[in-house]
Amino acid sequence: MKFISECSLSKTISQLQNRKLTPEKLINNLCDKLDKWDSKIKAFLPEPNRRERLHQDLDQLYQKFPNPDERPVLFGIPIGVKDIFHTNGFATRAGSDLPPEALKGNEAEVVSILKNAGALIMGKTVTTEFAYFYPGPTGNPHDLNHTPGGSSSGSAAAVAAGFCPLSLGTQTIGSISRPASFCGIIGFKPSYGRISSAGVIPFSRSVDHIGFFTQDLKGSEITASILSENWDNNSLEVTKKPVLGIPEGKYLQQTSAEVLSVFYKNIEELLQKNYIIKSVPAMNNIEEINEKHRLLNAAEFAEVHKDWIKQYRNKYHRASIDLIEKGMCVSSRVVKDAQQGRTMFRKEMEQLGEKNGIDLWISPSAPTTAPKGLNSTGDPIMNLPWTYAGLPTLSIPFGFIEQMPIGFQFAGYYNKDETLFRLIQ
Repeated sequence: MKFISECSLSKTISQLQNRKLTPEKLINNLCDKLDKWDSKIKAFLPEPNRRERLHQDLDQLYQKFPNPDERPVLFGIPIGVKDIFHTNGFATRAGSDLPPEALKGNEAEVVSILKNAGALIMGKTVTTEFAYFYPGPTGNPHDLNHTPGGSSSGSAAAVAAGFCPLSLGTQTIGSISRPASFCGIIGFKPSYGRISSAGVIPFSRSVDHIGFFTQDLKGSEITASILSENWDNNSLEVTKKPVLGIPEGKYLQQTSAEVLSVFYKNIEELLQKNYIIKSVPAMNNIEEINEKHRLLNAAEFAEVHKDWIKQYRNKYHRASIDLIEKGMCVSSRVVKDAQQGRTMFRKEMEQLGEKNGIDLWISPSAPTTAPKGLNSTGDPIMNLPWTYAGLPTLSIPFGFIEQMPIGFQFAGYYNKDETLFRLIQ
């Protein structure tokens, strides 16, 4: 049985603004779905009296914005928040057994921004332990026997199930793009640093990206414009289809034959719609890129946890301990080399794109559909280089393989996030 329902952010905004839907009705509709389905999906952390609390929060929102004509764009929109974002009124557990008092911090800047834009907090969503690999209990709404991906497991599942039209996630390797692909929704990862990470428990400070999930592209662009620094709403409209570049070679060969078959079938359909698509050899040093990224992640993860691990080692899962111990052995020289390498790789991809007239790169969002079982969240290998480079990506659903969704990721250029959205419209 599928646990999927429609919940478009842009459509919900329009219905609220046109008074075809009230915030009270929206809250009740979403809570009804949550009450009916989330005991099976487990996208949200349990919260007693969630519905009553949301209505109280809405009453406070009415007091803050009494004039209907002056209410912000997200007024009354409930959102999911990955449980590594500090949020006033909610404990932060980061998918771990550590005491919340040890993890507490100031509210995440993005949460405050969304609240000021009128959003309500639907609740905290399940994450893998400290946004690494040890999974939580969340199932994929398309088939509960399959993973929703990670580490933003609950956020992706919540949007796919229609529990909320928007949810926050993070990506340090593939924690937005991969769950978006597995759950059949839109996942946006901005350019590195374009959306503030303040108030979010870090994984790897040099690499962490703050992003989000929606069911609709227009809703994603609205959210990006609210959260991104210096967003240009007046950027020029695109009058031609983008030139798409396929990064051929060892990187693409990391994908399963089944997914590659669907990928190239869709490429043929895009060609028939008069898209210009170029195959360009790229990332033939993908093993080196992968290793640099992993070592950088490990070293910075160890730095984040160096004090907590001394006091709460018995609270950590073995996978997280192994990464911390690995990170402690990574030298500062290796870290510096990896950090410099990401800047060089970013320039390399931009120069390669410019040389070949590529507007956007296109590739599968994951090497497979969502694997069966909840003991793993799947392989982020197809997302890693774009995250390492800090380039903006959108994962967009592109069909199904044996009734499970598959997404393609479109990668743009650094700090050209607006262009990425304009080119895909």
